[in-house]
Formats: sequence, structure tokens, C-alpha cells
Amino acid sequence: MYDFVVVGVGPAGARFARRAAEAHYDVLALEKGTIGEPLACSGHVSTDIWSYVPADAKERLLQNRVFGADFHVGGPDSPGDRFYKREEISNVIDRVELDRTLAAAAREAGADVREGHTVTSVEERPGYVEVTASVGGDEETFEARMVAGADGPVSRVRKQLDLPEPDETLHGVLAFTDEADHGDYVDVHLTAPRFFAWRIPRGDAGVEYGLAAPPGHEVNELFDRLTAEYGVETDRFCSGAIPIGPPERTVANRGFLVGDAAAQTKPFTGGGILYGMRAADVAAEVIDPQDPTTLARYEGGWREELSREIRLGHWIRRAYSLPEPVQRAGLWALSGEIGVHMDEPSSFFSREHLKKLFS
Repeated sequence: MYDFVVVGVGPAGARFARRAAEAHYDVLALEKGTIGEPLACSGHVSTDIWSYVPADAKERLLQNRVFGADFHVGGPDSPGDRFYKREEISNVIDRVELDRTLAAAAREAGADVREGHTVTSVEERPGYVEVTASVGGDEETFEARMVAGADGPVSRVRKQLDLPEPDETLHGVLAFTDEADHGDYVDVHLTAPRFFAWRIPRGDAGVEYGLAAPPGHEVNELFDRLTAEYGVETDRFCSGAIPIGPPERTVANRGFLVGDAAAQTKPFTGGGILYGMRAADVAAEVIDPQDPTTLARYEGGWREELSREIRLGHWIRRAYSLPEPVQRAGLWALSGEIGVHMDEPSSFFSREHLKKLFS
């Protein structure tokens, strides 16, 4: 009988597994394939990422330092409005290696992390939960006091626990070119319906191009148009779902969701690495696997941690659909040196940012 079975060993699942193991709980973490593969999302993150990985991992993970972004209402030839800081705002990291690093940290903490385990069934029983996984054509069933669903946007755990779906799921695509680019700024294009497209310099690792849009839009065609306008041919094409808007409930009787499975993402960028790990920390702090009533503390705790930023993030995203003249005027008025944190829309109202905005 495990204390926790964690389904999915991405950043949120690995983080929870590590923290729970450090708290001396017996943790089993299952990944359906190889950890870190296939590539799930962009590796453009805030510098807060370094507080979640071992100190010696930075040299291995870091690909480029970013100091701001050029926002375009049109394509690559359109003028850009620059938002910047004098110090680095964010970093570009090796996304696959990040997952492996976080999983290794969970193992080192004492979690039993296994690859090649595709979870097919989750059943809540009186006093425990049964998790069945397909392993090389055979089936194995594990018993635990609780199950953590960290299995991404299309979560089997969420479905098996009969928990509601996220408010919305976007379709995101990205691909790469190999030329080295150590540029200081990412490019953001407000050309994708109700979202945006991007170009991210990744240092010696090349350049990333991507976009996301709601279902019903031909994202592949939009992506082809973006890369054609840049005059590049990409490879290593990746495609996936981006959950936006957490469901009304993320806990059941003996299970809970964390990370993309709970849509703990930024509505204005779709990024969820840091939000998911912040929620995982809350889960590890407040959930007692022998006391299901503590799940309510997780539900309230992670929402207290993130709901304000998510709510403000929805307001930022609405600006993506404003008429083009309004977008141009807004970008012109707000561009320049900033004092905001890329994960925290509330920092727009910080003294640091307001001072720079009105200077």
C-alpha cells in the first residue's frame, strides 16, 4: 500500500513526488513512456525555475537569457513594440532535460519513479484507490491511499475520478530551426485567433517557432504561414493541447489533480510549468494521505496561491482580440522598460512597474 500513486512525471508530477517523498511518504510515480518525451511544450520560463531544480542543473539546462519581448500586431515585417528589463526576465531551457532532472530529484528523494507504465484505470475504494497500468502488454495493479493526477491536459485520472473538464483547450504547435541565435528578445505576434504566435531564440540550440489557437482554427496552416513569412523551414514538429481555465473541482474522494490536468496554467501564455509546481508544493504541504478531508485544504490552498494571477491572466488574454488599432495604441502606450514578473500579472500594479510606466 503506497501513500501516493502519482500518474504522470512531468514537472508537476515529479515535483509533487519529490516533495511528498521528502516528507517521508511512500510514493510511486508512473510515466506512460520515456520521461521528457515527446516534447510537451516550450521551454521559455521565468527565472524562478532555478529554485525548483538542483543547483548544479542550471549549467546543463540553460540555453539562453531573455531580457524582453517585441510585440507585433502583424507578421515578422510589421513594426514591434519592445517591452524589456535591464536584467534578464526569463530563460530558455532544455525542456526535455528539465523533466529528466526533476524526475531524478524525485528518485533521489526516495520516490519510486517508473517509465513505460500506461495507466488504464483508476478506481476509488473505501479507504484506498486502485491504479491499473499496462506494462509491456501486461497489467499491474497498485494500491495507494491517494492518487495524484498529473497526467496532462487529456487526463485519464480526471476522467476516471469523474472530475470536470477545464474551461477551454487550445491547440498548440511548435517546431525548430538549427541556426544558433543568442538574441535577447522573443517575438510575439498577435496574429493567431484569440491567442498569439511566437519566435524564441534558444542560443546554440536554434530557434523555436510556435502558435496556439482555439479548436476550429487551422493551426497547421497558420503555422505554415508564420514560418513562410520568416522564410524558414522547421523540423521536430510538436503538437498538443493547452488547457485554459481550471475546472470547478480538482479533488475527489481519494484523488486530486495537479498541473495541466488541473489546468493550472497562465491564460495569457498557456505556460504551466511554474504554476503546476507551485500547486504541487501546496499539495505536498497540506494533503495527508490517511485523511481525505485534507484534500479540501489543497483545493483552497492552490486556488489561493494562483487564482488571482489566473483571473488577471484572462483579462490580459482578452486584449489579443481587440481591434487592431486599439492593440497598436495599447502596445505603443505601454511599451518600454517594465517592472513586471512574467508569471504574475498582478505585478503590473507593483510600485516598481508603475514607477517605470509613468517615468
